[in-house]
Amino acid sequence: LASGWRLPEQSATSVALSGAYVANAYGAEASYFNPANMSFNENKKELEFSLMAINLPSINYKDNAIPFKNSNSEVENFFVPTVFFTSEAMENMGNIRYGFSMSVPGGLSKKWEDTYAKLYAQEFTLEIIELNPVISYMISPELSIAGGLRAIYSKGIVKNDGSTLKPVSRTMEGNTIEYGYNVALAYKPNKTNNLSFTYRSNIDLKEKGNAKLYLSGTKVYDGGANVNVPLPAVLSLAYSIQLDKTNIEIEYDRTYWSAYEKLDFEYNSPVILVIRDAYDAPKNVNWKDTNAFRIGITQSINSDLDIMIGYAIDENPAPEQHIGFELPDSDASLYSIGANYKFSDSKSLGIGYLFDMKDSRKVKNNDIDGEFTNAKAHLISFAYRMAF
Repeated sequence: LASGWRLPEQSATSVALSGAYVANAYGAEASYFNPANMSFNENKKELEFSLMAINLPSINYKDNAIPFKNSNSEVENFFVPTVFFTSEAMENMGNIRYGFSMSVPGGLSKKWEDTYAKLYAQEFTLEIIELNPVISYMISPELSIAGGLRAIYSKGIVKNDGSTLKPVSRTMEGNTIEYGYNVALAYKPNKTNNLSFTYRSNIDLKEKGNAKLYLSGTKVYDGGANVNVPLPAVLSLAYSIQLDKTNIEIEYDRTYWSAYEKLDFEYNSPVILVIRDAYDAPKNVNWKDTNAFRIGITQSINSDLDIMIGYAIDENPAPEQHIGFELPDSDASLYSIGANYKFSDSKSLGIGYLFDMKDSRKVKNNDIDGEFTNAKAHLISFAYRMAF
């Protein structure tokens, strides 16, 4: 979706603005995108429910030397719900507000059923759900700070099928609950400008569960296993300006993917040599930190209707020598559009659509000598908001 398995777009407005939604994030959504902005909300409670549909078309792999290795990934579809809430100013503590979000800040799913590709990644799935209570404090009418606790539940599924290539296969499922934090700062010197900073901490997802390993169809291991992957730290710097009825936001993201150095599946007891070579040897990945640049424009048509467009470029973290079928990542360009409609003083609807188009990726390493093409994603999100 974005670089690696990060998913920055969590609401209809964020989808419509290609993720350029930090400095201009108000209302209930501020609880996730920029909790420091909660201090500048109207003095009322706000609640939002969003539902996002994600479509991942088939990725094509064409080998340079052996047509037998040519493969096409499975088409996949997902639904992602999110919830956002912000409070009014606390009684007798007018400088403090609190909020809460339930989000899906990352995720990965890639499935291959062709003979060669499924040896490496018949299925690689990573599901992530985050609960994030936050609190903001208004230092002055122009300056606010905020922080919160991140509670992450994640679940991983890995399947490999050697089929006729190698007489080995694996299934593994694991899950974990981990914790981190986030902080934010918003400086709003006047009604038209906002300069914001947010940071979300790295969280190591230590997936623990059970693995089954097979040799020539015979189960040779059924026991505990674990693997560790990061949900990386993210730094965002954003500036928004209101020009009459037009709001423009520019945003820079730094995602610290260098925390992902190797993919190492560990088993609670030793496995036989042929299995160890296939599924127990640590795999170096050595990902690098990445940058994303985003711009979002919101145009007020009238007091009830806003339309939005966005564009972003997003680097990928994976070096060529470590690209695999589990995540054939590449640099991406994002294009988006959407609208918000207010149908009463306290209720509104939103819709956002985003097209994520990834570059073709030529890869030559120990396992792959070919090109991945047609990597893309479609996201559409609907939101219902209320204030009370």
